[in-house]
Amino acid sequence: MAAFDLIIKGGTVVTATDTTTCDVGVRDGKVAALGRDIGDGDREIDATGKLLMPGGIDSHCHIEQVSGMGVMCADDFYTGSVSAAFGGTTTIIPFACQHRGDQLRAVVKDYHDRAGPKAVIDYAFHLIVTDPTEQALNQDLPALIRDGYTSFKVYMTYDGTKLDDFQMLDVLSVARREGALTMIHAENWDMIRWVTKRLIDGGNTAPKFHAISHPQVAEGEATNRAIALGRLVDAPVLIVHVSAEEAMEEIRLAQSKGLKVFGETCPQYLFLTMDDLDKPGAEGAMFCCSPPPRDKAGQEVIWRGIQNGTFQVFSSDHAPYRFDETGKLKAGPNPTFKQVANGVPGIELRLPLLFSEGVGKGRIDLQRFVDLTATAAAKLYGLHPRKGTIAVGADADIAIWDPDKKVTVNWDMLHDNVGYTPYDGMELTGWPTTVLSRGRVVVADETLQVDAGSGEFLPCDKPKSAEPLGRIVPEVDPKRNFGAEILF
Repeated sequence: MAAFDLIIKGGTVVTATDTTTCDVGVRDGKVAALGRDIGDGDREIDATGKLLMPGGIDSHCHIEQVSGMGVMCADDFYTGSVSAAFGGTTTIIPFACQHRGDQLRAVVKDYHDRAGPKAVIDYAFHLIVTDPTEQALNQDLPALIRDGYTSFKVYMTYDGTKLDDFQMLDVLSVARREGALTMIHAENWDMIRWVTKRLIDGGNTAPKFHAISHPQVAEGEATNRAIALGRLVDAPVLIVHVSAEEAMEEIRLAQSKGLKVFGETCPQYLFLTMDDLDKPGAEGAMFCCSPPPRDKAGQEVIWRGIQNGTFQVFSSDHAPYRFDETGKLKAGPNPTFKQVANGVPGIELRLPLLFSEGVGKGRIDLQRFVDLTATAAAKLYGLHPRKGTIAVGADADIAIWDPDKKVTVNWDMLHDNVGYTPYDGMELTGWPTTVLSRGRVVVADETLQVDAGSGEFLPCDKPKSAEPLGRIVPEVDPKRNFGAEILF
């Protein structure tokens, strides 16, 4: 009998801390051995000249979700997870989205019913909290956190999702007490509404004006306020899809003070600009997302945040809407920018884009690439060490990369259901050629090797990143923090 179910031979194993040329032995879906001449396997893969990296974790994606505008995502859990797998991602953490009036437990069941029969790779769920009722805060949310839904997103934007500061504090206090991590979409909605009204009133309705309607100062102000709210109740926060220098500086300043403030950015802020929204007719709608892409100088700012550690995670924020009447053009063939569904696809290209333009251009090294795309997310969201690394005992989630493979991007080569890609025509170097999830070969020879529904749900542990610092609230000197002793 062979020592292992599978051996991957001769590859270079890359983790967030090390690079080693060795064989990987897989048994019962887990990494069982790392080393030279470790034995034989029932199946062998020759990875000579290839990189073996942990399967990516896309910790911010919208799949089979109805937007606040009533538009259904183009990707369901089959096409979304297949697309992720072909891009080297083996775990996705989409959102179970509560709309106002929904009960959180019913929302979670609904998303399980959607994902269970379709997902081809493993998945967890964040919650989206838009209706923090007494039942949600005191019963449903605490119970769900204990059941493995240990992160949730709140919005400071949009009429249908926005929480005011008082509600934010209520939610953050639950997160602190229960050991959950709060993700925050930080933009000042009143600033955006004010600018939007003046643009529309002046007849400036084309998609390109979407970028103007979301000024960078609105992102910076809201990020500052979100951090302050988290600080008041000593609750860690993660600011998602950061696009603006002002926001990045607020995160960096908070981190320098020792606060548990984390940052996330996305491909659209490295590879798109506001000029992409200025296309003929309604074509610019394909690039509308919030926050919007900025300018070339803004791209360099975000690269700096990736390089200096301001950002812990690099997610796709895959929000797939087709460029037709079911998606971006639901309001008609020439919608105003305000009527366009916000979001761009990117779940399959997230890793190749960062590898080619980050590692390939010398902006980051391989260890930083792995940390940004897999390891840090696993730690932040309570999946480490099962996910996010190649180590004995971890799930055998491994992407085998050809670092020299050259690919010219077009939508026909992708596996989502969107119908276009905003990165069309980009020439990338480096691509995952074989992808394993729990030791199963999911993608090989440019074909899917597994069935719908073969992915598994992952309850998340309470992450250490969500533990409060315990420094701010416990100060009970009435001259410094009057009343803090009764907050909890």
